[in-house]
Amino acid sequence: MASKSVRVSELRLPPSVHGEGDRGGFVPALINVARRTGASAYVGEGANRWSAVHRLDAARLFRLALEAAPAGSRLHAIGEEGASIREISDVIGRRLNFPVVSKSVEEARGHFGWLTHFASQNIQASSKLTEELLGWKPEHADLLRDLEGDYYFKG
Repeated sequence: MASKSVRVSELRLPPSVHGEGDRGGFVPALINVARRTGASAYVGEGANRWSAVHRLDAARLFRLALEAAPAGSRLHAIGEEGASIREISDVIGRRLNFPVVSKSVEEARGHFGWLTHFASQNIQASSKLTEELLGWKPEHADLLRDLEGDYYFKG
């Protein structure tokens, strides 16, 4: 498209794009696994981290990218550089009143299923360059505060 004089940019989203209405992302998947198994788990020490962004902050960045991003720019929608999987599991366990447990890599496959790869990975990024380029700053709740909202645990 760029060769046809279309201004193109790329916007990278983190593993968790969270907020009210998040129904099919990784966090609802972790909650569903906990409900299915009766435990909120993490792999090993749970020190691996996921970058995250509130969906309203991501939406604002998409608008800014359309309006002002230089051609060929690569943007990162990162509201926070990393909540640990252990911290996420702790909140899920507390909210569901389930035990929080560590799983070995071998045990994780049986517990998490398709989500095992993501639950055991360190997936961090930074939006520093995006913030400098477009003046974008995340304004909404971070992932752990957002998990305190009832909408993730209804039903």
